[in-house]
Amino acid sequence: MSDEEDVSPARNASSAATGEAHLVSEGSLPSSTTGTEDAHSDARAPAAEDTTRASFAALFSAVMLPMFMGAVDQTLLVTATPRIATELGGLAETSWIAAGYLLAATVMAPLYGRMGDRFGRRNVMLVALAIFALGSLACALAPTMRLLIASRVLQGMGGGGLMVLSQALIGELVPPWDRPRYQGYFAIVFTTSSVGGPLIGGFVVHNGDWRWLFLANLPLDALAVWRMSLLPKPRASPNRHAPYDPLGFMLFALCAASALVWFGQVGHSFRLLSPSSGLFALTAVVAGLLLARQQRRHPNAFLPLDILKLPGVPWVCVSVVGFAGTMFGLLFLLPIYLQVARHANALDAGLQLLPLTAGIVVGSTLNSRFSAHTGTSGKLPPWGLGAAALAILALAFLPPFPGLITGAAAVCGIGFGTVMPSAQLATQILAGRERLGAAAALLSLTRSSGATLGTAAFGGMAFVLLGSSVPGEGPALQVGNLDPARVTHAFHIVFGVLALFAACAAFAAWRAPCMDLRKHAAQGRR
Repeated sequence: MSDEEDVSPARNASSAATGEAHLVSEGSLPSSTTGTEDAHSDARAPAAEDTTRASFAALFSAVMLPMFMGAVDQTLLVTATPRIATELGGLAETSWIAAGYLLAATVMAPLYGRMGDRFGRRNVMLVALAIFALGSLACALAPTMRLLIASRVLQGMGGGGLMVLSQALIGELVPPWDRPRYQGYFAIVFTTSSVGGPLIGGFVVHNGDWRWLFLANLPLDALAVWRMSLLPKPRASPNRHAPYDPLGFMLFALCAASALVWFGQVGHSFRLLSPSSGLFALTAVVAGLLLARQQRRHPNAFLPLDILKLPGVPWVCVSVVGFAGTMFGLLFLLPIYLQVARHANALDAGLQLLPLTAGIVVGSTLNSRFSAHTGTSGKLPPWGLGAAALAILALAFLPPFPGLITGAAAVCGIGFGTVMPSAQLATQILAGRERLGAAAALLSLTRSSGATLGTAAFGGMAFVLLGSSVPGEGPALQVGNLDPARVTHAFHIVFGVLALFAACAAFAAWRAPCMDLRKHAAQGRR
């Protein structure tokens, strides 16, 4: 029997006798964002086992608001896009209202993970909340489309830390073998917040000004700062003086930004065969190659690329990229399609997404129940993503009747709800306890990358098919000038490609390994 097992009963008895629910302070458990554990991790492990439901609930309530704000702002404006385009102009640029936020969040998420390990996740979360509030205020005051997009990038620089640091703080409190019980809760909060964003945005825009969507963040941000400041102050981390990797961060940012700008703007901001297109594509490829080489040689690499070498992890990551790209592409396209082609108002467009939200909750719950009953995880995502691909294919070929859209959204939601809980468990188990944080960071990065890619690429494809012209070569695309029949035809093509993308994600999920949870739980308690 290990020392960890010897100490735990005594501590459990002490906790039971006093009836206290202690919050585990930051730094007292192994990292949840990089996977590195210091020399005292063996001595600290019993603290995780002593965690009570009360202490988990206290931390859960503190981090849930930042997690909600970080997720809901990814999709909050999709139903408000036509109204914003009418007021500020530039419909072809509206995909970057969402993509700019997602791009900044994608780039910043690994950096927040590293900084959280060095300086305490509570402290870094407060910085992220401050940046998020500043970006929200800038968005509310933006007088032009390009300033709004720039403000969304600033907001995303703060939002990138909200999700990663929230998950890391929760991960500190819950031992690995107990996490399956909570993964479904986390997935429901993230996905329902993401899908609920369009409904909230539609309600606000239908009854008021879209700028209130940003102003409402300010009191919520203040409440989150207050709750976060009540958490225990972090202990000094032995990782504080570990080598930095600024070159890795700059190469990653350059590669991600260049690739996503090319995907989102080629065809309507610049032609495919043009110097601008070649420059962005070449920059992305060269930066990516340099990044891969540099990360393999750095002693404290910025990206957890070593996890990708583990058998099964690449297929899990590909399935997550496909899931996120499909879900966020659908979230961006469907409200515009309903408002422009079907003449629905913003509130009705948001309500049409309610079946998607409900489906995600149902899918996540079914996946959790199935995993608990069978003791295995990873069997449902291939079927769920396959069903979502067929539902999106129905949108591409059948007339857009309200009943069809409602049914397709519900099927997509159920399919999407099966993915993230299984992916989180698979990466954690495959990586092992000593690299739990690196696995979590990699999964967060792939999900954000997929979301950004889906929004930029499929949004850009839609605007190219709608006839968006390169600046200086024709009139700008305007909401009031669009022919509904032309919009329907263009979106049917995009839905067809999106269905193929979802089918590829289903294939990747089928190739991903299934996890034996009972075996893992038994190993964790030894």
